[in-house]
Amino acid sequence: MHEPKRTILGFDYGLISIGVAVGQELTSSAKPLTSLTAYQGIPHWDDIKLLIKQWNIQLLVVGLPLNMDGTEQAMTVAAQRFGNQLNGRFHLPIAWQDERLSTYEAMKQLGINNKSQEKHQGDVDQISAQLILQSWFNQ
Repeated sequence: MHEPKRTILGFDYGLISIGVAVGQELTSSAKPLTSLTAYQGIPHWDDIKLLIKQWNIQLLVVGLPLNMDGTEQAMTVAAQRFGNQLNGRFHLPIAWQDERLSTYEAMKQLGINNKSQEKHQGDVDQISAQLILQSWFNQ
């Protein structure tokens, strides 16, 4: 008997806002779910706990922010800390996914520019999370 296909949450980690997407291994597709407010990078953990329970999540995919040349940056370390905290709190496996250009691509899909990004930040973050999770499926 093969293992059932998992339901997965994808995260676009940020210091102010964390985008969340949900996806199914069965269909290899992701959709934007929500964006969560964070205070200095710390989310309301109960919000994440609720999403995990509500969607019966078996895996968490966290976007890994890297420089264009593939090197790490300050946000890489912060995102890794966030992923490790998710694992420690919820005892679910974590997968990492390169998230280069996901914000740019999300803004392009939404038809917004840098000037109006702040006004649409929640939308940008959840679309970014969807793109991160979808690229994980596509690997």
